[in-house]
Amino acid sequence: MYLAEDKAKASTVQPADGHCADTVDLMTAATAPGGKWQTFPNSHISHHGAACCDIAHEWLIAFDYAQLNGGDVLTGPRWMREHSKWGPTAWPIHWCEAVDADVVDCGVHAAIAQEAFVARGVPAFRAQFIQRYSADATASWRENWDKESVSDHWIDGDAIYHEGNAVLVGTDEVKLWDGSAGWWINPRGEMGYGSLAAVRIEADLEGFEDGLRWGERRIKLNQWVAV
Repeated sequence: MYLAEDKAKASTVQPADGHCADTVDLMTAATAPGGKWQTFPNSHISHHGAACCDIAHEWLIAFDYAQLNGGDVLTGPRWMREHSKWGPTAWPIHWCEAVDADVVDCGVHAAIAQEAFVARGVPAFRAQFIQRYSADATASWRENWDKESVSDHWIDGDAIYHEGNAVLVGTDEVKLWDGSAGWWINPRGEMGYGSLAAVRIEADLEGFEDGLRWGERRIKLNQWVAV
């Protein structure tokens, strides 16, 4: 889900307590969730500059349209989970490879979902998440990623870095889509296994200087916000 050099950006900053809708200073807070992901870029699928990737991208849009089958354009593209399971991905990856892979990570799912939403005419933005899991779960994932010789720097203790999408459903309201899980994230901010600790929405500020509303929260753009 990331570039190889991203791993070098990871610091040894540890998680910190956050409060609802507070801006999280992940760089300096020694206990902030996922502090080492402060400057991580969203994942982007590469293009060979050839017909192979053009065809793959066109297939993706057509397949999503077919799966939508006349339904609401705000329907989550849950077909992605059946088409490609969540797992290790070696980066960089190109469009022709991404749409043909049986296993991809959250960066690929988020990039594909972004293309699907935009092609439907739905304003959507890339989103980054920090989620809480258990040490046993992250140890298992670390082992799986190691078997594929893929970087596991998205794991930090019992917290993980994850990617998804923020889909505009109103003037300034969004829903958060987790393509790897195939669901919309509950904005009520439940605690526990798999819960969301922090979110960052990457978007142009024009028109959204006050951020975007997610449930009862307002998320400032382009910065980590604790949940």
